[in-house]
Amino acid sequence: MAYDESKEFRGEDMKVEVATEEQASAEASGTWFMEEQRLVRKLDRRILPIACSLYLFAYLDRSNLGNARVLTGTHDGQQPLPTDALGGDPTGILFDWVNSAFFFSYILCQVPATVLSKLFAPRIWLACAAIGWGTCSTLMSTGFDFGGLMTTRVFLGIFEAGFGPAIPLYFSLFYTKEEMGLRMAYWFGFAAVAGAFGGIVAFGIQNAIIPFSNWRLLFIVEGLPAVCLGILTFFFLPDRPESTHYLNEREREIALARMNRGTSGDVGAVVTKSHITMAFRDWRIYVGGIIYFALNCSLASTSAFLPTILKTLGFSSARVQLMTVPPYAVAAFVIVLGSWISDRLQSRGIPIALASLVGGIGYLILLFVPDNLHARYFATFCITSGTYTSIGIIIAWFAHNLGSETKKATGIPMFMAIGQCGSILGSHLFPSTDGPRYITGFAVCCGLELFGAICALIMTISYRIDNARRNKLYGVPEEDARVDVAEMADKAPTFRYII
Repeated sequence: MAYDESKEFRGEDMKVEVATEEQASAEASGTWFMEEQRLVRKLDRRILPIACSLYLFAYLDRSNLGNARVLTGTHDGQQPLPTDALGGDPTGILFDWVNSAFFFSYILCQVPATVLSKLFAPRIWLACAAIGWGTCSTLMSTGFDFGGLMTTRVFLGIFEAGFGPAIPLYFSLFYTKEEMGLRMAYWFGFAAVAGAFGGIVAFGIQNAIIPFSNWRLLFIVEGLPAVCLGILTFFFLPDRPESTHYLNEREREIALARMNRGTSGDVGAVVTKSHITMAFRDWRIYVGGIIYFALNCSLASTSAFLPTILKTLGFSSARVQLMTVPPYAVAAFVIVLGSWISDRLQSRGIPIALASLVGGIGYLILLFVPDNLHARYFATFCITSGTYTSIGIIIAWFAHNLGSETKKATGIPMFMAIGQCGSILGSHLFPSTDGPRYITGFAVCCGLELFGAICALIMTISYRIDNARRNKLYGVPEEDARVDVAEMADKAPTFRYII
C-alpha cells in the first residue's frame, strides 16, 4: 500500500465517469428513472436481507443477557444466569459489570475498526465480524464464573465494533440521502425485532428439558446463526459499486452516478488522512455523540432490564418473556414510519426531538404513576418507540452530513463511541437493590431523553444557518449535482446539509 503526495492510501488507481451525455439524455426521456428504480429494488433484495439479519443476531447476542438474567427452567427448575454462574449476585453488581463489559471494548474499537474497514472489501470485513461475534456469543454458554463471562463479552464488543458503524458507511455507497433514512430504519428496526424475537425465543427455551442450564442453550441458539450468516455474507453481500460482480456495467454506471449525487464517493481502498483530523475537530459530531449518549443510556437499560422492570408489574417469569414482545414490535413499526416521514421531509433534527420527547414522557409515567399497571406498561411502548426511532434517524443524519467517505468512517464511529458510554451508564442504573420502583434509573433516563431532544434542535438550527450562509455566499447549488468533497468534505462550498 503506497503513500502518495495527497496523503491518501489507495488500493488501486481508477477513474470513474459519473455523468455523461447518454445519462442526461436518458434522464430527459424518463428511462434513467425507471432503470434507477429497478436498480434500487435489486440492491434492496440483496443488501437489506443480509444487513438486517446480521443486525438481528448482533443485537440478540449483545442484549440476551437481560433474558438470561430471569430465565429459569419451567419444568426442571434450572437456575438463571446470576444464580448459576455469578454466585447468586444478590446486589446485581456483578451482572451489571458483565453487561457493560461489552461496551468498553465496543467503544474503544469503533473508530479504528471503521476506518480500517475502508481498506477491505465490505463482504470480507463484515463476514469476519459476524463470524467473530457469533463465536463469542456461543462461547458465553461455557461461562461458569464472572471471569469467563467478562472475557467473552469483551471480545463480543471487539467484533461488533467492526460491524455497527460500518453499515451506515456501507449503505451510503448505494443509497441516496432521500433513501437512507428508511433503509437505516429497516436495519436498525431489527434491534426492536430482536427484542421481540428474543422474548419469544427465551420463552420457548425456558420450557426445554435439557441436562444443563436453560440460559446456556439461549446463548447457543442465538450465537450459532450469526456464524452461519457470516459465511453467507462472504459469498453474497455486494462489494463497492465500482467493483461488485452483483451489478452489470449499466447498473454500475447508474450506481456510481447515485453515489456521487449531492456528494462524491471514493474509488477503491482510500483513506484521506486530513478528513480524519477534520472529524475530530467537528463540534457537531460531539453534540451528536451527546444525543446518542442520551438515547443509548435508555436503549441499553431497556434491553438489559425490560424483563426485570416488567417483573415488577406482577408478571410471572414465564409471562415476562412474552410481555417484552409487544413494546418492541410497536417500536419496529414506529421507527419505519418515522424514518419514512423524515426522508420525505428531508428533515432529521425535528423528528429526533419529537421521538426523544415521547421516550421522556414514557419515563415520566413510570416515575409518577406507580400503581396503574396499564399506564406503566403503556410507558414501555413510549420508551421503546421514541428511543429506537431517534437512534435510527440520527444514524441516517450523519451518514450524509459528514460529506466524504473518510470523514464518515471517522465521524460515525466517533459519535457512536461517545454514545455508547451512555450504554455503560444504562447498564448500572437498575441494580436489584433499587427495585421495585427504580426511581434513580427512570429519572436519569428521562432527563437524558429530554436533553437529547434539546441538542437535536440545536443541531438542526446550526445546519439551517450554515446552509443559508452558503446559499448567500455561493448561490443555491443545482439539485443532486455532484459535489467534490475530496478536499473539504462537508465544508465544500456546494455541499448542503440535511436539516
